[in-house]
Amino acid sequence: MLNFNHSSFLTFTLMGIPGLESKHLWLSLPFFSMFLIILIGNGVILFLVATELTLHRPMYLLLALLMVADLISTLALLPKLLCIFWFNDRDIAPNACFTQMFFIHGASVVRSALLVALAFDRFVAVCEPLRYNSILSHSLVGRLGLVALAKGVILILPMPLLLQRLTFCHMVIPHTYCDHMAVVKMSCDHTRPNRIYGLFVILLVVGLDLLLIGFSYGLILQAVVRLNSRDATYKALNTCSAHIFVIFVTYIPALFSSLIHRIGLNIPPQTHILLANLYLLLPSMLNPIIYGIKMKEIRDKVDKCLCRGRE
Repeated sequence: MLNFNHSSFLTFTLMGIPGLESKHLWLSLPFFSMFLIILIGNGVILFLVATELTLHRPMYLLLALLMVADLISTLALLPKLLCIFWFNDRDIAPNACFTQMFFIHGASVVRSALLVALAFDRFVAVCEPLRYNSILSHSLVGRLGLVALAKGVILILPMPLLLQRLTFCHMVIPHTYCDHMAVVKMSCDHTRPNRIYGLFVILLVVGLDLLLIGFSYGLILQAVVRLNSRDATYKALNTCSAHIFVIFVTYIPALFSSLIHRIGLNIPPQTHILLANLYLLLPSMLNPIIYGIKMKEIRDKVDKCLCRGRE
């Protein structure tokens, strides 16, 4: 048995994707492609929001915060994953493992909280359009961002702290990153508090956030039904479409991956690990694409920048 508190020189070993070790080099190609798409896509959105004064509006500022959370999650995950695939560098120190866990899971909580803030933004835009600027001031956007950050830190910080109290019988983690439940399963101690807290965080984050998002869109739908003009109805629904797509991309893979981990369905471990990576990476990759396609202001700014580049 290996006690973390008394064996700080020990290291965990990340297996990568068990059963597909011989294909790690080939698997690195799509993951590296996603890495480039995420960096470029999110970087472009952040650059546009930072440099274009017309995009200094609440929705775009919240969107920029979402892109930052996506980048943090990606940078915590992919560099180590690519080192495993390319250089077979599987060792990771316990403190580095717990730090990676904190940033990956913390960024996911912040992302979820920002999606709630964006749902509130769409509710005000559709239901209170004349009061939009007075309600969603820059100071309120800043406070919403701080609340999302605080939520991520407060909910996720206990996870690595609780893990440091455990004794580990196994040091080989059958995963590509230090997932909370994957590390918990390495312990030979009583891990019920860790499991209960992990489930509590999922229910609080996904359950409560989805409830608030659903409540916001219920009010939006109620307001849209009352509109007499067909054009006004289309405009109201179109203004929410990008956010709805992002919600589906974020929550459906996350819920599926979490259920597989806890219920223990008869799914091959390599399939589960691939899904666990995709649920973290797909939102980060697709968010800038979805918002770029669905939001005319961003499309126009991208076209403007491309035209400048050709001159």
